[in-house]
Amino acid sequence: MKKPWLAIDTTTDVASVALGTWKAGGGDYSVGSRQHAAQLLPIIKRVLGKTRMDELEGIVVGDGPGSFTGLRIGWAAAKGLAHEHQLPILAVPTLHAAAYENAAGTAGPVLVCFDALRGQVFGAIYGFPDGRLETLVAPGLFTIAELARMAPAVPALAVVADGAERYEREIADWIGRPPVGMESRGGAAAGLLALAPLVGYPATGEPVYGRPAEAQVKWESRHGRPLPHSFR
Repeated sequence: MKKPWLAIDTTTDVASVALGTWKAGGGDYSVGSRQHAAQLLPIIKRVLGKTRMDELEGIVVGDGPGSFTGLRIGWAAAKGLAHEHQLPILAVPTLHAAAYENAAGTAGPVLVCFDALRGQVFGAIYGFPDGRLETLVAPGLFTIAELARMAPAVPALAVVADGAERYEREIADWIGRPPVGMESRGGAAAGLLALAPLVGYPATGEPVYGRPAEAQVKWESRHGRPLPHSFR
């Protein structure tokens, strides 16, 4: 019998945790905005149930791009647990996982957007021909109008999270239907489990934030040089 993996995603306001083997995710729990630090470990414990950490094959963590604070909380929890129990840890881009988990059998294209503030989104467009993951527009920082210009076809589905519903009308005008929220499908953790064997990579270093923090941008603008020891 295959050992299960624990998947953790805290990229957006919708944090999620799943337990299962590849392509067979189990319990998935979500928490609301700004509760990650207080709620993540209790949720992990609840999802694990009677499964002990030493019974796991490893841990999968969402790699962003997204919230600085959220990503750090998820990565700290994943790395701490992996180190304590000597488990491997893989990372999967959360935009990939959100698209996969919400595609609901469609071949795509599937548009995924997380709010990046300043009128922009962390966005990407994927296709799923024959169940395969195909990147049509690579993850990046865009306006909705820029994504629309780059899209090879009108998306069949749009998935939004972390405040990106503020662009609901703009997205609906583009694709002809309103986007769906990640909360309605339980977050991205189950998608991490499904995609880890296909696109997972060792979770070393820092997560992918998508761009420098606002505080870093202001510091560098004021001092005219890169912030020492900054991660980009």
